[in-house]
This record gives sequence, C-alpha cells and structure tokens, in this order.
Amino acid sequence: MRITKFTKNKIAKEVLSLVGSHNNIQLLCIGTDRATGDTLAPLVGTMLTKKKYPFPLYGTLENPVHAQNVVEIWNNIKHKGFTIAIDASLGDMSKIGNINIVNKPMYPGSALNKDLPPVGDISIAGCVNVSGYLEQMVLQNTRLFHVWKMAEYITSELNIVAKHIIKSQKEIACCK
Repeated sequence: MRITKFTKNKIAKEVLSLVGSHNNIQLLCIGTDRATGDTLAPLVGTMLTKKKYPFPLYGTLENPVHAQNVVEIWNNIKHKGFTIAIDASLGDMSKIGNINIVNKPMYPGSALNKDLPPVGDISIAGCVNVSGYLEQMVLQNTRLFHVWKMAEYITSELNIVAKHIIKSQKEIACCK
C-alpha cells in the first residue's frame, strides 16, 4: 500500500489488517541522526517513547538502530513478537512523501547498497528524497521539516494501532 496523503487512520487500518490477531507487537525503527533524511524512523521511535508507547520499541534518536547494529538487535528480538520495521527510503521525485506499507520484511540500507539481511514481519518506509545519484549526500541534505511531518503522521497512526490492540486485549480478557 502506498499512502500519498496524510489522512487519519489510513496507515492504522492497513497496519492493523497486516498485524491480524498478533497482540505481541514490537517496532524496529531503523536509521541514524547523522543524516537528516535517515532520521525518519528514529524520530518515530523518539516521539512514540515520549508518548509512552505500550509495546517494545527499538531505535530512537538517542539509541539508534543503524547499519552497524541492526543485525545484532534483530537477532536478539526477532522471536519476541510480531515486528513492524520502519525506515526511510529514497525513490523517484514523484514518490517523495509517500509512505509504503508492505507485508514483507525490510532490507535496511538498500538505498546505500548495504548488504544487510531482511528485518521485520511487515515494513513501513517513508520516501524522504530522490535516489539515483550520491545517495549518502542526498540523505544528508534532506529537509528535516518534511521528515518531521512524516514522522509525526506515522507516530499518530501507530498510536491508533496500539490503542486498538490494547482495547482488543481488554475485550478478550473481559470475556474469559
């Protein structure tokens, strides 16, 4: 699914449909604060942490999950729950601002030709800038404002997902 307009509940509905009956979810927010364009997922992780997100979350601006540690972290958490991987991506000019949600793992670092294993059960990728030439420089020169707005939107939607899952858990517990 590709989301081009930030409309309320659009990501939440798609994520909930992919999460299905999994109640034990966790987030893997991949990126670094050393390149503006790569801050999308760590911003989401930081914003969710400040909102007291109720599920395990890995990757914030303070403690990023990046190319040097993602394999170790993934190996430590992959069996602990249903994982939603989040990362920034690069694409065509017409794709900038799109948020893609797919029912498959993410390949972190692929925009920079890094050879890392797939992570997550489903993935959310926000296209922050163009690909094709000097990707590292492009990531370093991406406008923070656009990345921030995308992060706020994804954060809001993931909070809706969390509230729905918690409500479902309470309803199930109530009826037992």
